[in-house]
Amino acid sequence: MSFGGPAPAGGGRRAGEPATTEPTTDTSAAPAGVPSAEPTVGEVGEDGILAVLLPTLPTGRRTIIGPGDDCAVVASSDSRLVVSADMLVEGHHFRGDWGTPADVGWRAAMQNLADVAAMGAEPIALVVSLGLPPRTPVGWVRELGLGFAEACDPIGVGVVGGDLTAAESLTISVAVHGDLVGRDPVLRSGARPGDVVALAGRLGPAAAGLALLMAGSPHVVPGADDLVAACLRPHPPIASGQAAADAGAHAMLDVSDGLVRDAGRIARASGVGMEIDSAAALAMDGHRLAPAARALGIDPLEWVLHGGEDHGLLATFAPDADLPPGFVPIGTVVAESGVRVDGEAERGLGGWDHFA
Repeated sequence: MSFGGPAPAGGGRRAGEPATTEPTTDTSAAPAGVPSAEPTVGEVGEDGILAVLLPTLPTGRRTIIGPGDDCAVVASSDSRLVVSADMLVEGHHFRGDWGTPADVGWRAAMQNLADVAAMGAEPIALVVSLGLPPRTPVGWVRELGLGFAEACDPIGVGVVGGDLTAAESLTISVAVHGDLVGRDPVLRSGARPGDVVALAGRLGPAAAGLALLMAGSPHVVPGADDLVAACLRPHPPIASGQAAADAGAHAMLDVSDGLVRDAGRIARASGVGMEIDSAAALAMDGHRLAPAARALGIDPLEWVLHGGEDHGLLATFAPDADLPPGFVPIGTVVAESGVRVDGEAERGLGGWDHFA
């Protein structure tokens, strides 16, 4: 469904129109029993939430009918859409004391937009559903919407609807829609022996930022702010997905759960194996990771191989293909199944598992 009720006067903002930047107070969800400095969602109700949220949301270039009706209407140039969904749950995927609500909105948008990019499609719309504890300050919801706008406005993607409900934990569920624009989708199952394995984006900074946050030392080493920012606000190379498709990529996905784990997903889907060159993989961001790795006593290669949440694009290309700008070769597709790093089989998947 689309967010119920008509949009407030003025509606949402158009693509490219900047989000408001007025200073705000701390809008993290107030703990039970602790009064908030502003009204809570339980006090203002659904209409009050929407009155605050809807003006912050990006409209998008493809939006014909946005929030307010039973469904949104979005223009598509292709008879095929790519569709995916993802969730963020407080305490599992984010913590209020590590970043802002806008950070959460940015991340929720980007991890979904990266899925569309990995199919070689153009992102066109998000549908966002929120589960909110009644004690959540209304300002938290406003800042969340601004985070979505900051992520989506530059690429013309709209938040076209969603749903609201009360919940025990803050929960953000996002469905994303993309337009193939006449291209064939790039699947995980097309890798062939002899293909070049290449990656666009970053590899390891988000995992390093998470390690710094968990250690309680996010600002004590050179470059730490950049790593923490990579964790809270990843920057997947959205346009590179379409470039890879146009260059004839055989297989592709976004690296959300760790390089080795996600390379294994392409390998299994394609019935092949992968050889990863650790030096090539580490060279992408190793210089950024080194100070934090020394401070925490961690091998930076662990973040590169088994981190995640950078949402770079891992793709395979024919050996004679010209790699699109931004893609760096880090390995080769082989006939023998499994993922090997420098010739050694990876026995543990590592990376992120939602139920581990």
